[in-house]
Amino acid sequence: MTEQEWYAQGLRFACTQCGNCCTGPEGAVWFSEEEGQAMAKSVGLEHETFLRRYARKLKRGWSLKEHKTEHGFDCVFLDRETMPGKAICSLYDARPQQCRTWPFWKENLETPQAWESVKKATPCPGMGKGSLVSIESIRIQRDALP
Repeated sequence: MTEQEWYAQGLRFACTQCGNCCTGPEGAVWFSEEEGQAMAKSVGLEHETFLRRYARKLKRGWSLKEHKTEHGFDCVFLDRETMPGKAICSLYDARPQQCRTWPFWKENLETPQAWESVKKATPCPGMGKGSLVSIESIRIQRDALP
């Protein structure tokens, strides 16, 4: 018998469009070849042009570029201009799986303390708020990343 997840009753989450998960210390926004193709198409570029302009090759794979702002290192696609007071993804429908599954990453779900720590460190005002996300949905998102 497998041990039941501490979040078996689900967790509350609602994105507030604060952008905090898309900025902070330097990091990586990993994406696959297929995701790169989809993002390139979304912004109307050939894949190779997209990679040169918006991505960087790291040892582990491709990551979206970041740029320094007053908030930290923002993802190159984080838009703080279009909706004043909000931070939105300018390629939301084509964003990588890493972005789609936030905050339901394995490391964030290890323990209730890990969840609370991420909630405070990010800080993510949507964690613990909004609609209840079912255990089934959390598992799908949690297991979507390697």
